[in-house]
Amino acid sequence: MSTSQLSDLIFRPSLHRRPISRQCHPTSVFLTPPQKKKKKTIKSQKKFKIYQSLVDNQSPVKNPTVDMNKLVEFLYEDWPHLFDDQGINRTAYDDYVKFRDPITKHDSIDGYLFNIAMLKQLFRPNFQLHWAKQTGPYEITTRWTMVMKFVLLPWKPELVFTGTSVMGVNPKTNKFNSHVDYWDSIQNNDYFSLEGLVEVIKQLRIYKTPDLETPSYQILRRTAAYEVRKYDPFIVVETEGDNLAGNRGFNDVAGYIFGKNATTEKIPMTTPVFTQALDAENSKVSIQIVLPSDKSLSSLPAPSKEGISLRKTEGGIAAAIKFSGKPTDDVVREKEKQLRSSLIRDGLKPRSGCMLARYNDPGRTWKFIMRNEVLIWLEDFKLD
Repeated sequence: MSTSQLSDLIFRPSLHRRPISRQCHPTSVFLTPPQKKKKKTIKSQKKFKIYQSLVDNQSPVKNPTVDMNKLVEFLYEDWPHLFDDQGINRTAYDDYVKFRDPITKHDSIDGYLFNIAMLKQLFRPNFQLHWAKQTGPYEITTRWTMVMKFVLLPWKPELVFTGTSVMGVNPKTNKFNSHVDYWDSIQNNDYFSLEGLVEVIKQLRIYKTPDLETPSYQILRRTAAYEVRKYDPFIVVETEGDNLAGNRGFNDVAGYIFGKNATTEKIPMTTPVFTQALDAENSKVSIQIVLPSDKSLSSLPAPSKEGISLRKTEGGIAAAIKFSGKPTDDVVREKEKQLRSSLIRDGLKPRSGCMLARYNDPGRTWKFIMRNEVLIWLEDFKLD
């Protein structure tokens, strides 16, 4: 598939900071007088001038009756069905719907719905609406996350987009007549954005993630440099490690899940293996294996070896940067530095310390497809 073909298949809901809907009033489509091929007579010219005067003097809406709160509530109910079998409610949209995202454009409800259908078929999107609110007289802004898997490629790469959408409302019909998207991960969101196309292609690369349970998290924002995730609580078995990229203590925590515990119970393996440093100097490091989500502290067997402990992590908001290759200590420290610098630049509040997440068995995985992540917990994050 060529990049030009791929660009026609990608659709993303996001925020256009200069809403096109304000520049294109729907009445301009229907009130434009028909053009005649024959020469205009003086009489026809006069009629045209009178008609044009009526159009120019017409007030768009003298007594607007649009219930914007009701439309906001409608989006909360309707958009969760964007990619399921029910689909969105077509009757809530004008026949003329001006849709734009960085690499896609349509100017009709049929084109709009066709694009949604293509995404559903090729990418199996998982769409989540975070919030919707009125941001102008006839304007609603939404924030969302969309995670997709490109099913045509054998490794089924995961593509993640987050952003905002501006929905324009036609005050004459009380229906949506425009939808303009902004992606968080690029700067140039105007159609056609070469940066947007490159962003899609970059996400098609191979990362090997084992088919094992991982801690549950929700992606709140994805920038060009990192993801912001909301983690659910999870339980780990841990012991003291030597450094972030080290392996000391792994055999002890792995032994716990393989049956070296008080009841010799074997516990299913999960991914990733975490190493965590609690201070800026990385002077104290622990190595951890996440335990299955159906386990609780009360149901788990006690460790049988000294120095092994169980602990519940309360979850929270963390920023993550992903990379491949062998995660040496120098590489991990450099990734932490990059991540922390990006977070501070963007006005976020990173905590001290960091975590390294290793998803693969280094003895059985090619370096260039390894999935590694450095994570930093955040303070006071708000999804504005």
